[in-house]
Amino acid sequence: MNEPGSPPDGVVEVVDPALMREVLGHFASGVTVVTALDDDEPIGFTCQSFSSLSLDPPLVVFAPARTSRTWPRLRELGRFCVNVLAEDQDGLSAAFARSGGDKFAGVHWRPSRLGRPVLDDVVAWIDCELWAEYDGGDHTLVAARVLDLGADGHRRPLLFHRGSYSLLEGPRG
Repeated sequence: MNEPGSPPDGVVEVVDPALMREVLGHFASGVTVVTALDDDEPIGFTCQSFSSLSLDPPLVVFAPARTSRTWPRLRELGRFCVNVLAEDQDGLSAAFARSGGDKFAGVHWRPSRLGRPVLDDVVAWIDCELWAEYDGGDHTLVAARVLDLGADGHRRPLLFHRGSYSLLEGPRG
């Protein structure tokens, strides 16, 4: 029997960050690039933590790192586009994950109906406005209201699994 206030048997009081990364890396996720226009300059960053949140109201959630230099600029703009990358766009993911420089050099995109950058050949895009932000430890949890969206049903997503990019197996449908 455990003493009152002590963790249950088998529960570790302090979770090792390396172990947490390794274990949670078994959960495959998609890869997104969040974009906006700051005046006429396109800006963006790679974000692997993204999910649908609510249908009523229509909300999505993503989690930029607190160290991101791009997220504060997008926050100030208040509106942005989440681009879901396709299986052949790991180079875009890497380009938008780096700090500094012109991340849009050589990148083809078109404006969404609301004017934000939609990267060419993405699986899907979600045009959003900032709804709320929450403390997420070393990340910020961003809830965003969906304003417009679209998808290409013929493209397959880029996945991130166990520390590297991964692809869906099986027939394309």
